[in-house]
Amino acid sequence: MELEIGETEAEQEVLKEPYRILASSDLSREKHISIQRQLIDLEKLAYLSEGECASAMSSSNTDQLDAAGKKPCPLCPEEKFKACYSHKLHRHLQNLHWKVSVEFEGYRMCICHLPCRPVKPNLIGDQTSSKMGAHYHCIICSATITRRTDMIGHIKRHVNKGETESRYIAASAAKPPREVLKEADTDIQVLPNYSTPQKTDSYFNPKMKLNRQLIFSTLAVLAEERKPLECLDAFGATGIMGLQWAKHLGNAVKVTINDFNENSVTMIQENCHLNKMKVMLDSKEEDECDEALEEGEENVGAIEVTKMDANVLMHLRSFDFIHLDPFGTSVNYLDSAFRNVRNLGIVSVTSTDISSLYAKALHVARRHYGCNIVRTEYYKELAARIVVAAMARAATRCNKGIEVLFAVALEHFVLVVVRVLRGPTPADETAKKIRYLIHCQWCEERIFQKDGNMVEENPYRQLPCDCHGSMPGKTAIELGPLWSGSLFNTGFLRRMLFEAVQHGNDIALTKNISSLLESRKSNEICRNATKKQKAEANAEHPSFYYNIHRHSIKGMNMPKLNKFLQYLSQAGFRVSRTHFDPMGVRTDAPLSQFKAILMKYSTPTYAGGQSEGHVQSTADTRTDCIPMSVDGRSSCSVI
Repeated sequence: MELEIGETEAEQEVLKEPYRILASSDLSREKHISIQRQLIDLEKLAYLSEGECASAMSSSNTDQLDAAGKKPCPLCPEEKFKACYSHKLHRHLQNLHWKVSVEFEGYRMCICHLPCRPVKPNLIGDQTSSKMGAHYHCIICSATITRRTDMIGHIKRHVNKGETESRYIAASAAKPPREVLKEADTDIQVLPNYSTPQKTDSYFNPKMKLNRQLIFSTLAVLAEERKPLECLDAFGATGIMGLQWAKHLGNAVKVTINDFNENSVTMIQENCHLNKMKVMLDSKEEDECDEALEEGEENVGAIEVTKMDANVLMHLRSFDFIHLDPFGTSVNYLDSAFRNVRNLGIVSVTSTDISSLYAKALHVARRHYGCNIVRTEYYKELAARIVVAAMARAATRCNKGIEVLFAVALEHFVLVVVRVLRGPTPADETAKKIRYLIHCQWCEERIFQKDGNMVEENPYRQLPCDCHGSMPGKTAIELGPLWSGSLFNTGFLRRMLFEAVQHGNDIALTKNISSLLESRKSNEICRNATKKQKAEANAEHPSFYYNIHRHSIKGMNMPKLNKFLQYLSQAGFRVSRTHFDPMGVRTDAPLSQFKAILMKYSTPTYAGGQSEGHVQSTADTRTDCIPMSVDGRSSCSVI
């Protein structure tokens, strides 16, 4: 039924409104006319009668109604689409509005051309023209969005955050309940898609459990040195890490959990109450937080929750322990972390930008860390040394030095923990340990450049290999700057292992800490060794490692890894395993000696010449090995 021309003034005022009131049982609020369930509902907007819902057409469109039956488009202005007959209007609504709509819970958000979203005015001569752009109306938040793909992403973000209740639908379903997870006797609430950082504000990754346990063991060791400790979790997210600190270490620590996102701060406060922790926002609000606990419950501890930029917070306050775990690189927060950290305090950094650290995005590594790197067999240790070098430079700018306690590089993250040493002398010693690395691209031999300011006439002479003389062109590249010092402190790791056992952490944690420890000292006594050689043997562990499979001989069976470690030790070299590579061997033996000993104790794959091949290889390589005396059996360590 068509609208009649003789309408009252009140009815014409209603027709000017861009929204209409639906009389259906499930709708009780205003909803834009571009949001409909069926195409026929959209067509009815062109010829509503007095008994039906009020239309949202503009007054210019209503003037086009005539007795001949021509009807305007309810979603287009007059200058875009003139009034036409019903069959043409049906095709127009179907092709231009309905087919490009966005569906959500049975509703279609059609594209709208009405003057709901004015674009930026354009100045033409002396007049200003304002063009109306096509757009969509969000059914949840009533926002106007121009592109269909952007509208789909906008709706998905609402769903991922649990915001599925429409402002126009009163009887919509309630928000999905939050899931409660438990880790190390600590309960936390998480939102849907909690393990995908792009889809949630409060990110929680269960795969980082080992990372959290290593940091907890580090803090437990520091808590034994001095009490109480002021600790900061600069990027709290769900607050799981700070809750574990406060729950298991008690009054030995004063925990501060920070996050810049308001939703994350709310989630942290709720998780604190879930674990019977008192939340301290400031001195005025401390009493109000106690009321959130039920009657008869006692506070296990107090946690300070702050909503602030991490750089600002670390510039304003001093801490004994700071943990940085941003999403991606942490170089933007290192300067502020080392600025106010107390003397002999600890700074731990978790870097998850493994694409750049593991040499998959070389330009990003150069931009963030100022390092030139390539993919090598020791890429994980290279990543750890890149992060340590960035921390060392930040510390020296604050007139402080660092002592690396341990570094871990696994599949998902790189964790580096350092102790801060105040003063110019430790800062100078730290700066001296940042060097460049010479890497041979043919045999993958590597060595740190010598310390000094003089220009090396032939830097290839520093490499133990002779690839430059036997191969044409340039055979080596310069990597870095990198940290050239030690990557672990044995004494601190032993104390970490003790604390991990005391607090009943997982067996996996104790195994990983044990893999970092030096179980027994290797016997490195050499015949006719000088005092200088003994001093070098007792110095820092050898840099980098070799993968035994990468340097295996084709057609030969390699010896077992533990046996091969004994053979290297018997030859007089320092040797150990490494957690960076399960089949890696950390040794100070040059690559030529490494291959010679591997060839000596390898056997042919065919059974007929097994013994003969072993004897022959022994005779061939015996002259290549350095003659060393063996004083007893030495066992190998894992570092």
